[in-house]
Amino acid sequence: MPIYSFEGKTPRVHPDAWVAPTATLIGDVEVGAGASIWYGAVLRADFGRIVVGEGANIQDNAVVHVNDGVCEIGKNVTVGHQVLVHDCTVGEQALIGNGATVLDKAVIGKKAMVAAGAVVTPNTEVPPESIAMGAPAKKIQPLSESQRGWVEFNATVYQQMARRHRDGIAPVDEG
Repeated sequence: MPIYSFEGKTPRVHPDAWVAPTATLIGDVEVGAGASIWYGAVLRADFGRIVVGEGANIQDNAVVHVNDGVCEIGKNVTVGHQVLVHDCTVGEQALIGNGATVLDKAVIGKKAMVAAGAVVTPNTEVPPESIAMGAPAKKIQPLSESQRGWVEFNATVYQQMARRHRDGIAPVDEG
């Protein structure tokens, strides 16, 4: 896996975390126990610090970047496929849907959901246990029971899948 030090700051990955061989970590990145960083994801902490909490998953082709502060992705958070998380705070067990964008200084509350394709504009707060929808995300309402299920169980599914990938992938000899 490509891990790069930047100006003396080196990513730190907990031994129980899994980072896909094609994910890239640069600079002041910390990945907690049981977390997973999936194929093609890029976490670039060259201006500030990125913290990925215990059990969180950053899925395929997601990009996480930070300005001069800390971009915090809480415990058991799911950051879906092709998501952009930029210089914000994502609360514990939140779910950011595929293709969504969460921008500077936004705060996503505990167990909240950002719908697939939504754009959370700078300084927006999504309250705990609610869903933000739209581009820009203006429709914010409480989670339905179905949505609550996704938020509650998605991190566990990805923790199990990360263990399978850690043990089950192997390069294929093309010769």
